[in-house]
Amino acid sequence: MNYLFFFLWLLTNAAAFSQSPNRLRAFMQQAPSPAQAIPYGNNPKAGQYAQTKDAKIYYEVYGQGKPLVVLHGGIVGSTYEMGQFIDSLAKTHQVIAISTRGYGKSEMGSGVPSYERKAEDVNTIIEAVTKDSVLVLGFSDGAYTGYFLAASHPDKVKKLIAIGAGEWKPGWRKFDNTRQSLFGLDSLYFTQQLALLPQPERFDEWLLSVNHYYNTVSIGKPVLGKIQCPVLVMAGEKDQNAPLKTVIAAYEMIPIAQLSIIPNAPHPVFQTNFPAVWASMLPFLRR
Repeated sequence: MNYLFFFLWLLTNAAAFSQSPNRLRAFMQQAPSPAQAIPYGNNPKAGQYAQTKDAKIYYEVYGQGKPLVVLHGGIVGSTYEMGQFIDSLAKTHQVIAISTRGYGKSEMGSGVPSYERKAEDVNTIIEAVTKDSVLVLGFSDGAYTGYFLAASHPDKVKKLIAIGAGEWKPGWRKFDNTRQSLFGLDSLYFTQQLALLPQPERFDEWLLSVNHYYNTVSIGKPVLGKIQCPVLVMAGEKDQNAPLKTVIAAYEMIPIAQLSIIPNAPHPVFQTNFPAVWASMLPFLRR
């Protein structure tokens, strides 16, 4: 990447970011974040790092109680988008909110940012924080990471809540995200995210790698059928990223599964109807 171009780009966008340096926002967030909102994903009071084989992965810990891992979505995802969950769950649980590799303050590492790698990153953090097994809540990309974690480390995951993550067949969607297309959707959000990244100059390289991985990965019975813990598979009825039929297919492949479909809701179902999502989660967590 041309470093002069990157420096000039930062100067150009610095004004937008400096308007609220400690006030993060989720992707496509319409209203400003409240002044008192905890900056999940960039909170020095709670932030820590775990060293994996090839990357430093950032995470934050909140609350006390049974440990529960929170995993955000992909490409446009962030720990901050999971704020309602963290706010609510930290009242009764020890919440471990992880910025997966390539997101927020976590390094990108080397090689493909696959779900297998992310699952091992999460496992490393679990071992650093607690000797207990954990509950896992993942959205979209985070839910797929949760599937792989539960399949490869059955002793570490007590229960999994997977939101917006169905069966995945190669080629069902075309992923061709670029810096230009993403900034065209929400320039302020990506300005903030690049400012958090330890290696922002690698952003385009990372996007290419993620696009290729998403275009070729397959997630079905070989992974889902290995999951031994109870899983709550949840999605919005009108999820455009994980269509209903793929979510039901995943539910049918998981040995111990429950299904919750929130009517008339899109992919980020918890942003559209958090009360319905929360009402579905609570009985599952309490059993």
